[in-house]
Amino acid sequence: MGTMEFQKDPSAVALEMLLIVQPEKRKPVQRLQVDKQTESHASRQSQGFRGDGNGNNNLKQYQGNVLHGHAAQMQQAITSCSAQGTHVTVEVHARNSTPQLFKKLSFGKGFQENGKHKPRPPGLKDQHAYPWDKSRLKSLPFDLKDFEKLDAYATKVTAKSSVEDLVKTLLRVARTDLEKVRAIWTWICHHIEYDVVGFYNKDQQSFKPRDVLQSGKSICEGYAGLFEQMCSIAGVQCMNLSGYSKGHGYRTGQTFTGEYDHAWNAVYLDGRWHLVDSTWGSGSIDECFSKFTFRYNEFYFLTHPALFINNHFPDNSNWQLLKPTVTLKQFESNMLYKSDFYKMGLLTALPETPVIQTVKGKVVVAVESHSSMLFMFELQGTKEYSLMTLKRNGMNLELYPQKTGSHKLQIYAKPSKGSDEVYSCVLEYTLECSSVEKNVSFPKELHQPVGPSWFSERQGFLKPSQKGPVIHTNDGRCDLSFILSKDLSVLASLHSDNIGLSEDTARRHILQVCEGNRVDFKIHLPHAGNFAFKIFAKKKSDPGNYNYVFNYLICCPNTKVKWPVFPQNYSKWVEGYELVEPLAGLLPADRNIKFKLKLHSIAKAFVQCEKTCPLSIGKDGYWEGSCSTSGCTEVYVMVLENANHKFYSHILKYEVEPQ
Repeated sequence: MGTMEFQKDPSAVALEMLLIVQPEKRKPVQRLQVDKQTESHASRQSQGFRGDGNGNNNLKQYQGNVLHGHAAQMQQAITSCSAQGTHVTVEVHARNSTPQLFKKLSFGKGFQENGKHKPRPPGLKDQHAYPWDKSRLKSLPFDLKDFEKLDAYATKVTAKSSVEDLVKTLLRVARTDLEKVRAIWTWICHHIEYDVVGFYNKDQQSFKPRDVLQSGKSICEGYAGLFEQMCSIAGVQCMNLSGYSKGHGYRTGQTFTGEYDHAWNAVYLDGRWHLVDSTWGSGSIDECFSKFTFRYNEFYFLTHPALFINNHFPDNSNWQLLKPTVTLKQFESNMLYKSDFYKMGLLTALPETPVIQTVKGKVVVAVESHSSMLFMFELQGTKEYSLMTLKRNGMNLELYPQKTGSHKLQIYAKPSKGSDEVYSCVLEYTLECSSVEKNVSFPKELHQPVGPSWFSERQGFLKPSQKGPVIHTNDGRCDLSFILSKDLSVLASLHSDNIGLSEDTARRHILQVCEGNRVDFKIHLPHAGNFAFKIFAKKKSDPGNYNYVFNYLICCPNTKVKWPVFPQNYSKWVEGYELVEPLAGLLPADRNIKFKLKLHSIAKAFVQCEKTCPLSIGKDGYWEGSCSTSGCTEVYVMVLENANHKFYSHILKYEVEPQ
């Protein structure tokens, strides 16, 4: 592949050159032969790329974070050697052709005319060589642990006065071709900075490997050119490739025309070609395309071709190393999966198209993964109502955009283990919303994800009586129960967008009963509508605050629903107590009210109203009795924990309706 450093004169044309090597002490004679058709083709391509990396001639604001840059339309240099070793032919072919002759003289081991290892362009052998089971990220299997010492060494090597000296130093710890390529890759990814300023001044840049080495920065063509020369010095066959990329500035669903915008490499290892992109392996740039940050990305080293084609489309389809190959139209319409999508073990995403049309104001997205993952999302340009549920191997997301038009949806993920890790963007969609679903409205306090999952199980909540994220009730009442696998204290809260419902009042619409490792909730809604039911927990031995665990969405369409609060309970209402009746915290006036409770470890119990009414324990273990609400505004249930004590403790408080 001819890169920019070989085009000293932008209008120059390199075609076929015959170099006649005479006996010693005679000067070599050079003859240059030019084919008019090839000359015209080369002249067109020698102009380089002056667009924004996506076939546009004017620079625009960038909004991605993957690097690309100035990649030339490239040609293949093909050499042949006579048996006497005195006649060398150099042919330059257009990149979109597959030459029949492909031989290279090398001072390293390898690619000689009569040798056993003959470099070749990718063919059917390569296209069949990379089966993919959705789990392999690499085209050549290896264990990263085997590279730990080599990577550490290569990272610490400082740049030498020449590319040759640098390679010589790196090869001190590299023996196999794979180790050589790894050392070169590691060094470039940790020492060559993406030249953000130079991207806007490409005509003033030099992409010669020695200049890239000295400056320590370049854009994609400089990365690829340096990688190629270092591999050549190391005796490893390497090719410069160019094509379209879905990198920085890529817009979902865009088409690619005109100049190619990116450059990368192919290396020949173990008899097959493999793909690398040291530019994208080195780091990323910010949203404003103003600052580069070294952030090593292992994904782009010997990337599996089935994954590489996701964001790299070579100018020659043979370099896809796939069968069948992907057309440009398919490349444009295919979903863009971020590298973290594969690195985190995510498998598939539905829909598989980057642009999604709403159906009756709704969009559904599903992601499948190898293992449990945490997800979050962001919809730009509009408010939305959403319902995300975690699965043991992925997630489901329902979205209801509240504004028509095009909206960018980004989905983030992080491993379930190591909660300190940040979320990484793994998917991007464009939502085309043609209509808004007006009948959907979720409370602001509803947190994503919704419903019980592997995450709530990990926090100690097992066997939920309600397994789905949404609880539907027509009469405004519902019950929930869990088995706790840990020694937890549990609290719950109820939230709606009704500003007239205070937090304290809403909490009194929940009655919680704990007995052993089981916790039960009774919920009586104050009115119709949608509610977020949140659950919090902490270790009983922990004096700190309660931590949020998960929540449900409770939906009640019945406008006649108007349940009163439960009675207020005090700190002496302990685990194992159960209220059977009355459940309403507001008692009718001038009525005889029956009480039934399950209490333990007490000596006496009674109800305090206008007068004291004792409760008696029955054979079933429940304390029962009754009292009249006549003449009183409040009613208390009290207990005497020890018969020798004289002080009673309040456990429940009721209010009486005014007469």
